[in-house]
Amino acid sequence: MALNTSTNTVHILVVDDEPDLRTLYELTLLREGYRVDVAENLETAWQHLNERRFDVLITDMRLPDGLGIELIQRLRAQQRHERCVVITAYGSAENAVESLKAGAFDYLTKPVNLRQFRAVIASAVQDALAQQPQATPSRSVRTMDAPGQAPEAQAVLQRLVGQSAAMRQVKERIAKVARSMAPVLLCGESGTGKELAANALHANSHRASGPLIAVNCSAIPETLLEAEFFGVRKGAYTGASQDREGFFQAASGGTLFLDEIGDLPLAMQSKLLRAIQERCIRPVGATQEEPVDVRIVSATHKNLADEVQAGRFRQDLYYRLNVIEIDIPPLRERREDLPELCDVLLKRITAESGLPAPALTPAALAQLAQHPLRGNVRELENLLHRAVALNDGHELQIESAVQPMSQSVETASAPVSAATAEPASTLPDDLQHHLDQQEREILIKALQETGFNRTAAAARLGLSLRQIRYRIARLNIDMPQDHDAASDTP
Repeated sequence: MALNTSTNTVHILVVDDEPDLRTLYELTLLREGYRVDVAENLETAWQHLNERRFDVLITDMRLPDGLGIELIQRLRAQQRHERCVVITAYGSAENAVESLKAGAFDYLTKPVNLRQFRAVIASAVQDALAQQPQATPSRSVRTMDAPGQAPEAQAVLQRLVGQSAAMRQVKERIAKVARSMAPVLLCGESGTGKELAANALHANSHRASGPLIAVNCSAIPETLLEAEFFGVRKGAYTGASQDREGFFQAASGGTLFLDEIGDLPLAMQSKLLRAIQERCIRPVGATQEEPVDVRIVSATHKNLADEVQAGRFRQDLYYRLNVIEIDIPPLRERREDLPELCDVLLKRITAESGLPAPALTPAALAQLAQHPLRGNVRELENLLHRAVALNDGHELQIESAVQPMSQSVETASAPVSAATAEPASTLPDDLQHHLDQQEREILIKALQETGFNRTAAAARLGLSLRQIRYRIARLNIDMPQDHDAASDTP
Protein backbone atom coordinates (compact mmCIF):
# COMPACT_ATOMS: atom_id res chain seq x y z
CA MET A 1 0.00 0.00 0.00
CA ALA A 2 1.70 3.15 -1.18
CA LEU A 3 0.99 6.53 0.33
CA ASN A 4 -0.91 9.19 -1.54
CA THR A 5 2.02 11.56 -1.10
CA SER A 6 5.30 10.98 -2.92
CA THR A 7 6.84 7.95 -1.22
CA ASN A 8 10.32 8.51 -2.65
CA THR A 9 10.86 11.01 0.19
CA VAL A 10 10.36 8.20 2.73
CA HIS A 11 13.63 6.62 3.83
CA ILE A 12 13.66 3.15 5.44
CA LEU A 13 16.54 1.18 6.95
CA VAL A 14 16.32 -2.65 6.87
CA VAL A 15 18.58 -4.62 9.25
CA ASP A 16 18.75 -8.42 8.79
CA ASP A 17 21.65 -10.85 8.66
CA GLU A 18 19.96 -13.25 6.21
CA PRO A 19 20.72 -12.07 2.64
CA ASP A 20 17.61 -13.66 1.11
CA LEU A 21 15.23 -12.04 3.61
CA ARG A 22 17.07 -8.73 3.43
CA THR A 23 16.68 -8.72 -0.35
CA LEU A 24 13.01 -9.73 -0.12
CA TYR A 25 12.20 -6.87 2.26
CA GLU A 26 14.21 -4.41 0.18
CA LEU A 27 12.50 -5.32 -3.11
CA THR A 28 9.05 -5.24 -1.52
CA LEU A 29 9.67 -1.74 -0.15
CA LEU A 30 11.22 -0.48 -3.39
CA ARG A 31 8.11 -1.60 -5.28
CA GLU A 32 6.07 0.53 -2.86
CA GLY A 33 8.17 3.54 -3.84
CA TYR A 34 10.27 3.91 -0.68
CA ARG A 35 13.99 4.68 -0.54
CA VAL A 36 15.75 1.78 1.19
CA ASP A 37 19.13 1.23 2.83
CA VAL A 38 20.17 -2.16 4.20
CA ALA A 39 22.52 -3.44 6.91
CA GLU A 40 23.52 -6.95 7.99
CA ASN A 41 24.41 -6.23 11.64
CA LEU A 42 24.19 -3.69 14.44
CA GLU A 43 27.49 -2.02 13.63
CA THR A 44 26.58 -1.30 10.01
CA ALA A 45 23.09 -0.24 11.01
CA TRP A 46 24.42 2.28 13.49
CA GLN A 47 26.80 3.70 10.86
CA HIS A 48 23.77 4.39 8.64
CA LEU A 49 21.85 5.91 11.56
CA ASN A 50 24.78 8.19 12.41
CA GLU A 51 24.93 9.43 8.83
CA ARG A 52 21.27 10.32 8.34
CA ARG A 53 17.76 10.26 9.75
CA PHE A 54 15.29 7.60 8.63
CA ASP A 55 11.53 7.52 8.77
CA VAL A 56 11.30 3.81 9.64
CA LEU A 57 13.72 1.21 10.97
CA ILE A 58 13.00 -2.48 10.34
CA THR A 59 15.22 -4.84 12.32
CA ASP A 60 15.47 -8.53 13.01
CA MET A 61 15.54 -9.31 16.72
CA ARG A 62 18.61 -11.57 16.63
CA LEU A 63 21.69 -10.28 14.79
CA PRO A 64 25.29 -11.59 14.71
CA ASP A 65 26.60 -8.86 17.02
CA GLY A 66 23.62 -8.37 19.35
CA LEU A 67 19.88 -7.83 19.56
CA GLY A 68 17.81 -5.52 17.40
CA ILE A 69 16.20 -4.13 20.54
CA GLU A 70 19.55 -2.45 21.32
CA LEU A 71 19.01 -0.18 18.30
CA ILE A 72 15.58 0.83 19.62
CA GLN A 73 16.94 1.56 23.08
CA ARG A 74 19.77 3.71 21.70
CA LEU A 75 17.41 5.62 19.42
CA ARG A 76 15.07 6.31 22.34
CA ALA A 77 17.99 7.40 24.53
CA GLN A 78 18.91 9.95 21.84
CA GLN A 79 15.23 11.02 21.53
CA ARG A 80 15.18 10.16 17.82
CA HIS A 81 11.86 9.65 16.12
CA GLU A 82 12.38 6.73 13.71
CA ARG A 83 9.43 4.33 13.87
CA CYS A 84 10.86 0.90 14.70
CA VAL A 85 9.39 -2.39 13.51
CA VAL A 86 10.88 -5.58 14.98
CA ILE A 87 10.81 -8.97 13.26
CA THR A 88 10.81 -11.90 15.69
CA ALA A 89 10.99 -15.67 15.31
CA TYR A 90 7.78 -17.71 15.41
CA GLY A 91 6.52 -18.29 18.94
CA SER A 92 8.88 -15.77 20.60
CA ALA A 93 6.11 -13.80 22.29
CA GLU A 94 8.43 -12.55 25.03
CA ASN A 95 10.69 -10.82 22.48
CA ALA A 96 7.72 -9.10 20.85
CA VAL A 97 6.42 -7.83 24.18
CA GLU A 98 9.88 -6.71 25.25
CA SER A 99 10.40 -4.75 22.02
CA LEU A 100 7.03 -3.00 22.33
CA LYS A 101 7.83 -2.01 25.90
CA ALA A 102 11.19 -0.66 24.71
CA GLY A 103 9.38 1.65 22.31
CA ALA A 104 8.93 -0.29 19.05
CA PHE A 105 6.03 0.89 16.91
CA ASP A 106 5.03 -2.66 15.99
CA TYR A 107 6.37 -6.17 15.39
CA LEU A 108 6.11 -8.94 12.79
CA THR A 109 6.51 -12.69 13.28
CA LYS A 110 8.46 -14.98 10.95
CA PRO A 111 7.61 -16.27 8.43
CA VAL A 112 6.55 -12.76 7.42
CA ASN A 113 3.34 -12.41 5.44
CA LEU A 114 4.17 -9.79 2.79
CA ARG A 115 0.63 -8.39 2.75
CA GLN A 116 0.87 -7.86 6.51
CA PHE A 117 4.43 -6.55 6.11
CA ARG A 118 3.28 -3.84 3.67
CA ALA A 119 0.36 -2.86 5.91
CA VAL A 120 2.51 -2.53 9.05
CA ILE A 121 5.20 -0.52 7.25
CA ALA A 122 2.56 1.76 5.68
CA SER A 123 1.14 2.43 9.16
CA ALA A 124 4.61 3.18 10.53
CA VAL A 125 5.37 5.50 7.61
CA GLN A 126 2.05 7.30 8.01
CA ASP A 127 2.72 7.84 11.69
CA ALA A 128 6.29 9.00 11.06
CA LEU A 129 5.19 11.56 8.45
CA ALA A 130 2.34 12.81 10.60
CA GLN A 131 4.72 13.58 13.46
CA GLN A 132 7.31 15.49 11.40
CA PRO A 133 7.83 18.86 13.16
CA GLN A 134 8.87 20.59 9.92
CA ALA A 135 6.82 19.31 7.03
CA THR A 136 8.09 19.62 3.49
CA PRO A 137 5.46 20.53 0.83
CA SER A 138 5.06 16.88 -0.10
CA ARG A 139 4.35 16.00 3.54
CA SER A 140 2.35 19.01 4.67
CA VAL A 141 -1.06 17.48 4.06
CA ARG A 142 -0.32 14.46 6.21
CA THR A 143 1.14 16.54 9.00
CA MET A 144 -2.00 18.69 9.15
CA ASP A 145 -4.14 15.57 9.30
CA ALA A 146 -2.21 13.98 12.15
CA PRO A 147 -4.84 12.26 14.29
CA GLY A 148 -2.95 12.90 17.51
CA GLN A 149 -3.06 16.67 16.89
CA ALA A 150 -6.58 16.98 15.52
CA PRO A 151 -9.05 19.07 17.54
CA GLU A 152 -11.51 16.17 17.67
CA ALA A 153 -8.82 13.92 19.19
CA GLN A 154 -8.12 16.49 21.88
CA ALA A 155 -11.86 16.83 22.51
CA VAL A 156 -12.17 13.09 23.11
CA LEU A 157 -9.22 13.17 25.52
CA GLN A 158 -10.81 16.06 27.42
CA ARG A 159 -13.91 13.94 28.03
CA LEU A 160 -11.80 12.36 30.77
CA VAL A 161 -12.79 15.16 33.12
CA GLY A 162 -10.47 16.25 35.89
CA GLN A 163 -7.30 18.23 36.55
CA SER A 164 -6.12 16.27 39.58
CA ALA A 165 -2.58 14.93 39.49
CA ALA A 166 -3.92 11.38 39.00
CA MET A 167 -6.06 12.33 36.00
CA ARG A 168 -3.36 14.47 34.42
CA GLN A 169 -1.05 11.47 34.62
CA VAL A 170 -3.68 9.25 32.94
CA LYS A 171 -4.21 11.73 30.09
CA GLU A 172 -0.49 12.26 29.57
CA ARG A 173 0.07 8.50 29.40
CA ILE A 174 -2.77 8.04 26.91
CA ALA A 175 -1.35 10.77 24.66
CA LYS A 176 2.11 9.20 24.89
CA VAL A 177 1.19 5.60 24.06
CA ALA A 178 -1.75 6.16 21.70
CA ARG A 179 0.36 6.22 18.54
CA SER A 180 2.08 2.89 19.24
CA MET A 181 0.65 -0.46 18.21
CA ALA A 182 1.48 -1.88 21.65
CA PRO A 183 -1.54 -3.49 23.39
CA VAL A 184 -2.89 -1.42 26.30
CA LEU A 185 -4.58 -2.80 29.43
CA LEU A 186 -6.91 -0.36 31.23
CA CYS A 187 -7.36 -1.22 34.90
CA GLY A 188 -9.77 0.31 37.36
CA GLU A 189 -12.95 -0.12 39.33
CA SER A 190 -16.35 -0.15 37.67
CA GLY A 191 -17.60 3.28 36.70
CA THR A 192 -14.20 4.99 36.58
CA GLY A 193 -14.25 5.69 32.83
CA LYS A 194 -12.25 2.89 31.21
CA GLU A 195 -14.31 3.03 28.02
CA LEU A 196 -13.72 6.78 27.76
CA ALA A 197 -9.99 6.08 28.07
CA ALA A 198 -10.24 3.50 25.27
CA ASN A 199 -12.02 6.06 23.08
CA ALA A 200 -9.25 8.57 23.78
CA LEU A 201 -6.54 6.03 22.90
CA HIS A 202 -8.23 5.34 19.56
CA ALA A 203 -8.95 9.00 18.73
CA ASN A 204 -5.33 10.01 19.38
CA SER A 205 -3.81 7.12 17.41
CA HIS A 206 -2.88 6.93 13.73
CA ARG A 207 -5.89 4.58 13.42
CA ALA A 208 -8.41 7.26 14.35
CA SER A 209 -9.95 7.19 10.87
CA GLY A 210 -10.60 3.45 11.26
CA PRO A 211 -13.36 1.80 13.30
CA LEU A 212 -13.43 1.41 17.07
CA ILE A 213 -15.25 -1.81 17.96
CA ALA A 214 -16.14 -2.15 21.66
CA VAL A 215 -16.92 -5.64 22.98
CA ASN A 216 -18.24 -6.52 26.44
CA CYS A 217 -16.69 -9.95 26.94
CA SER A 218 -18.91 -10.74 29.95
CA ALA A 219 -22.15 -10.19 28.01
CA ILE A 220 -21.61 -12.82 25.27
CA PRO A 221 -22.74 -16.42 25.90
CA GLU A 222 -19.75 -18.76 25.95
CA THR A 223 -21.12 -20.85 23.07
CA LEU A 224 -21.19 -17.80 20.78
CA LEU A 225 -17.81 -16.29 21.62
CA GLU A 226 -15.80 -17.82 18.78
CA ALA A 227 -18.38 -16.89 16.13
CA GLU A 228 -18.74 -13.35 17.49
CA PHE A 229 -14.98 -12.76 17.64
CA PHE A 230 -13.83 -14.46 14.43
CA GLY A 231 -16.91 -14.56 12.20
CA VAL A 232 -18.77 -17.39 10.51
CA ARG A 233 -18.62 -18.92 7.04
CA LYS A 234 -21.76 -19.84 5.15
CA GLY A 235 -22.85 -23.39 5.94
CA ALA A 236 -20.72 -23.66 9.09
CA TYR A 237 -23.81 -24.75 11.02
CA THR A 238 -27.57 -24.90 10.62
CA GLY A 239 -28.85 -21.38 10.06
CA ALA A 240 -25.55 -19.96 8.77
CA SER A 241 -27.00 -18.90 5.44
CA GLN A 242 -24.29 -16.36 4.64
CA ASP A 243 -20.82 -15.25 5.66
CA ARG A 244 -20.80 -13.01 8.72
CA GLU A 245 -17.95 -10.87 9.98
CA GLY A 246 -16.70 -11.10 13.54
CA PHE A 247 -15.33 -8.37 15.78
CA PHE A 248 -11.78 -8.77 14.44
CA GLN A 249 -12.87 -8.24 10.82
CA ALA A 250 -15.14 -5.34 11.77
CA ALA A 251 -12.22 -3.61 13.54
CA SER A 252 -9.83 -4.01 10.59
CA GLY A 253 -7.62 -0.94 10.28
CA GLY A 254 -8.83 0.33 13.65
CA THR A 255 -9.03 -0.62 17.32
CA LEU A 256 -10.67 -3.58 19.04
CA PHE A 257 -11.66 -2.73 22.63
CA LEU A 258 -12.15 -5.83 24.78
CA ASP A 259 -14.01 -4.73 27.90
CA GLU A 260 -14.17 -7.04 30.95
CA ILE A 261 -11.44 -9.24 29.46
CA GLY A 262 -11.08 -10.95 32.84
CA ASP A 263 -14.47 -12.65 32.36
CA LEU A 264 -13.39 -14.47 29.18
CA PRO A 265 -13.46 -18.28 29.60
CA LEU A 266 -10.12 -20.11 29.50
CA ALA A 267 -10.98 -21.96 26.27
CA MET A 268 -11.56 -18.67 24.47
CA GLN A 269 -8.47 -17.11 26.02
CA SER A 270 -6.21 -19.54 24.14
CA LYS A 271 -7.90 -18.71 20.81
CA LEU A 272 -7.64 -14.99 21.47
CA LEU A 273 -3.95 -15.39 22.33
CA ARG A 274 -3.22 -17.02 18.97
CA ALA A 275 -5.16 -14.32 17.12
CA ILE A 276 -3.14 -11.56 18.83
CA GLN A 277 0.23 -13.31 18.45
CA GLU A 278 -0.11 -14.42 14.84
CA ARG A 279 -2.47 -11.66 13.66
CA CYS A 280 -4.48 -14.29 11.92
CA ILE A 281 -7.93 -15.69 12.63
CA ARG A 282 -9.92 -18.64 11.37
CA PRO A 283 -13.66 -17.95 11.06
CA VAL A 284 -15.99 -20.73 12.20
CA GLY A 285 -16.39 -23.11 9.27
CA ALA A 286 -13.31 -21.84 7.39
CA THR A 287 -10.36 -24.06 6.42
CA GLN A 288 -7.81 -21.26 6.04
CA GLU A 289 -6.66 -18.53 8.36
CA GLU A 290 -6.91 -14.91 7.25
CA PRO A 291 -4.71 -11.99 8.38
CA VAL A 292 -6.19 -9.22 10.52
CA ASP A 293 -4.96 -5.71 11.21
CA VAL A 294 -6.23 -4.45 14.58
CA ARG A 295 -4.83 -2.69 17.64
CA ILE A 296 -5.92 -4.36 20.90
CA VAL A 297 -7.05 -2.33 23.91
CA SER A 298 -8.53 -4.27 26.82
CA ALA A 299 -10.04 -3.35 30.19
CA THR A 300 -10.88 -5.08 33.45
CA HIS A 301 -12.03 -4.28 36.97
CA LYS A 302 -10.28 -7.44 38.22
CA ASN A 303 -6.68 -7.89 39.32
CA LEU A 304 -5.50 -10.06 36.44
CA ALA A 305 -2.25 -10.97 38.22
CA ASP A 306 -4.36 -12.52 40.98
CA GLU A 307 -6.53 -14.22 38.36
CA VAL A 308 -3.40 -15.74 36.82
CA GLN A 309 -2.28 -17.05 40.22
CA ALA A 310 -5.73 -18.55 40.79
CA GLY A 311 -5.61 -20.32 37.41
CA ARG A 312 -8.54 -18.37 35.97
CA PHE A 313 -6.53 -16.37 33.43
CA ARG A 314 -3.73 -17.48 31.13
CA GLN A 315 -0.35 -16.06 32.05
CA ASP A 316 0.83 -15.82 28.44
CA LEU A 317 -2.29 -13.87 27.45
CA TYR A 318 -1.86 -11.60 30.46
CA TYR A 319 1.68 -10.67 29.40
CA ARG A 320 0.55 -10.18 25.82
CA LEU A 321 -2.26 -7.79 26.81
CA ASN A 322 -0.35 -6.01 29.58
CA VAL A 323 2.40 -4.47 27.45
CA ILE A 324 1.28 -1.01 28.60
CA GLU A 325 -0.93 -0.70 31.69
CA ILE A 326 -2.94 2.40 32.51
CA ASP A 327 -4.63 2.58 35.93
CA ILE A 328 -7.78 4.70 36.04
CA PRO A 329 -8.08 6.08 39.60
CA PRO A 330 -11.34 5.69 41.58
CA LEU A 331 -13.29 8.83 42.38
CA ARG A 332 -12.43 8.66 46.09
CA GLU A 333 -8.77 9.23 45.18
CA ARG A 334 -9.49 12.39 43.18
CA ARG A 335 -12.29 14.16 45.00
CA GLU A 336 -10.78 17.51 43.99
CA ASP A 337 -12.25 16.75 40.54
CA LEU A 338 -15.83 16.68 41.91
CA PRO A 339 -16.72 20.32 41.08
CA GLU A 340 -15.63 19.98 37.45
CA LEU A 341 -17.23 16.54 37.11
CA CYS A 342 -20.53 17.77 38.56
CA ASP A 343 -20.53 20.79 36.27
CA VAL A 344 -19.98 18.66 33.15
CA LEU A 345 -22.49 16.00 34.19
CA LEU A 346 -25.19 18.53 35.13
CA LYS A 347 -24.84 20.27 31.76
CA ARG A 348 -25.23 16.96 29.96
CA ILE A 349 -28.18 15.84 32.12
CA THR A 350 -30.12 19.09 31.75
CA ALA A 351 -29.41 19.22 27.99
CA GLU A 352 -30.75 15.69 27.53
CA SER A 353 -33.78 16.13 29.80
CA GLY A 354 -34.70 19.67 28.81
CA LEU A 355 -34.99 20.62 32.49
CA PRO A 356 -33.55 23.91 33.84
CA ALA A 357 -30.06 23.64 35.30
CA PRO A 358 -30.14 24.07 39.11
CA ALA A 359 -27.26 25.79 40.86
CA LEU A 360 -24.73 23.53 42.56
CA THR A 361 -24.01 25.22 45.88
CA PRO A 362 -20.91 24.74 48.05
CA ALA A 363 -23.13 23.00 50.59
CA ALA A 364 -24.31 20.50 47.97
CA LEU A 365 -20.73 19.88 46.86
CA ALA A 366 -19.72 19.28 50.47
CA GLN A 367 -22.51 16.69 50.80
CA LEU A 368 -21.31 14.93 47.64
CA ALA A 369 -17.76 14.94 48.95
CA GLN A 370 -18.97 13.05 52.04
CA HIS A 371 -20.86 10.48 49.98
CA PRO A 372 -18.95 7.14 49.55
CA LEU A 373 -19.51 7.07 45.75
CA ARG A 374 -18.33 3.46 45.56
CA GLY A 375 -19.79 3.27 42.05
CA ASN A 376 -17.44 6.09 41.02
CA VAL A 377 -18.42 8.46 38.18
CA ARG A 378 -21.34 6.28 37.12
CA GLU A 379 -22.88 6.45 40.60
CA LEU A 380 -22.29 10.22 40.71
CA GLU A 381 -24.07 10.60 37.37
CA ASN A 382 -27.02 8.50 38.56
CA LEU A 383 -27.24 10.51 41.77
CA LEU A 384 -27.23 13.83 39.85
CA HIS A 385 -29.84 12.48 37.39
CA ARG A 386 -32.12 11.72 40.32
CA ALA A 387 -31.43 15.04 42.04
CA VAL A 388 -32.28 17.02 38.89
CA ALA A 389 -35.48 15.04 38.33
CA LEU A 390 -36.66 15.56 41.93
CA ASN A 391 -35.48 19.15 42.28
CA ASP A 392 -38.16 21.82 42.66
CA GLY A 393 -36.07 24.93 43.32
CA HIS A 394 -33.21 26.95 41.87
CA GLU A 395 -30.57 25.16 43.92
CA LEU A 396 -29.73 21.45 43.65
CA GLN A 397 -30.84 19.47 46.70
CA ILE A 398 -28.66 16.42 47.18
CA GLU A 399 -30.76 15.07 50.08
CA SER A 400 -33.68 14.50 47.70
CA ALA A 401 -31.49 12.16 45.66
CA VAL A 402 -29.82 10.32 48.53
CA GLN A 403 -32.99 9.75 50.62
CA PRO A 404 -34.85 7.55 48.07
CA MET A 405 -31.80 5.30 47.87
CA SER A 406 -31.72 4.95 51.66
CA GLN A 407 -35.43 4.08 51.73
CA SER A 408 -35.03 1.48 48.98
CA VAL A 409 -32.10 -0.05 50.83
CA GLU A 410 -34.22 -0.38 53.98
CA THR A 411 -37.11 -1.87 51.99
CA ALA A 412 -34.82 -4.39 50.32
CA SER A 413 -33.13 -5.42 53.53
CA ALA A 414 -36.21 -5.53 55.82
CA PRO A 415 -37.55 -8.94 54.64
CA VAL A 416 -34.14 -10.47 55.12
CA SER A 417 -34.02 -9.72 58.84
CA ALA A 418 -37.43 -11.31 59.45
CA ALA A 419 -36.80 -14.29 57.23
CA THR A 420 -33.44 -15.11 58.73
CA ALA A 421 -34.38 -14.73 62.40
CA GLU A 422 -33.71 -18.19 63.81
CA PRO A 423 -33.03 -19.45 67.30
CA ALA A 424 -29.34 -19.43 68.11
CA SER A 425 -27.29 -22.60 67.88
CA THR A 426 -30.01 -24.66 66.14
CA LEU A 427 -29.65 -26.57 62.91
CA PRO A 428 -31.83 -25.33 60.03
CA ASP A 429 -34.83 -27.46 59.05
CA ASP A 430 -34.31 -26.61 55.37
CA LEU A 431 -30.61 -26.32 54.52
CA GLN A 432 -31.15 -25.01 50.96
CA HIS A 433 -33.55 -22.31 52.16
CA HIS A 434 -31.11 -21.33 54.91
CA LEU A 435 -28.21 -21.08 52.44
CA ASP A 436 -30.34 -19.08 50.02
CA GLN A 437 -31.16 -16.58 52.75
CA GLN A 438 -27.49 -16.27 53.70
CA GLU A 439 -26.57 -15.67 50.06
CA ARG A 440 -29.41 -13.16 49.74
CA GLU A 441 -28.13 -11.20 52.72
CA ILE A 442 -24.61 -11.08 51.32
CA LEU A 443 -25.82 -9.98 47.88
CA ILE A 444 -28.02 -7.22 49.29
CA LYS A 445 -25.18 -5.97 51.50
CA ALA A 446 -22.82 -5.84 48.50
CA LEU A 447 -25.45 -4.06 46.41
CA GLN A 448 -26.09 -1.51 49.16
CA GLU A 449 -22.38 -0.78 49.55
CA THR A 450 -21.97 -0.20 45.80
CA GLY A 451 -25.06 1.97 45.32
CA PHE A 452 -26.89 -0.97 43.69
CA ASN A 453 -24.33 -1.06 40.86
CA ARG A 454 -24.43 -4.71 39.78
CA THR A 455 -21.04 -4.66 38.07
CA ALA A 456 -19.32 -3.22 41.14
CA ALA A 457 -21.15 -5.62 43.48
CA ALA A 458 -20.14 -8.57 41.30
CA ALA A 459 -16.52 -7.42 41.42
CA ARG A 460 -16.63 -7.23 45.23
CA LEU A 461 -17.91 -10.81 45.41
CA GLY A 462 -15.69 -12.30 42.70
CA LEU A 463 -18.65 -12.97 40.40
CA SER A 464 -19.22 -12.19 36.74
CA LEU A 465 -22.02 -9.86 35.71
CA ARG A 466 -24.00 -12.80 34.34
CA GLN A 467 -23.67 -14.68 37.63
CA ILE A 468 -24.89 -11.81 39.82
CA ARG A 469 -27.83 -11.10 37.49
CA TYR A 470 -28.86 -14.74 37.74
CA ARG A 471 -28.64 -14.73 41.56
CA ILE A 472 -30.58 -11.46 41.86
CA ALA A 473 -33.40 -12.96 39.78
CA ARG A 474 -33.32 -16.36 41.51
CA LEU A 475 -33.40 -14.90 45.02
CA ASN A 476 -36.07 -12.28 44.15
CA ILE A 477 -33.98 -9.31 45.22
CA ASP A 478 -35.79 -6.07 44.46
CA MET A 479 -33.63 -3.48 42.72
CA PRO A 480 -34.49 0.23 43.09
CA GLN A 481 -36.25 1.45 39.95
CA ASP A 482 -33.56 4.00 39.10
CA HIS A 483 -30.93 1.27 39.06
CA ASP A 484 -32.83 -1.27 36.99
CA ALA A 485 -32.16 0.84 33.93
CA ALA A 486 -28.64 1.80 34.90
CA SER A 487 -25.75 0.70 32.72
CA ASP A 488 -23.90 -2.40 33.91
CA THR A 489 -20.74 -1.79 31.88
CA PRO A 490 -17.70 0.18 33.14
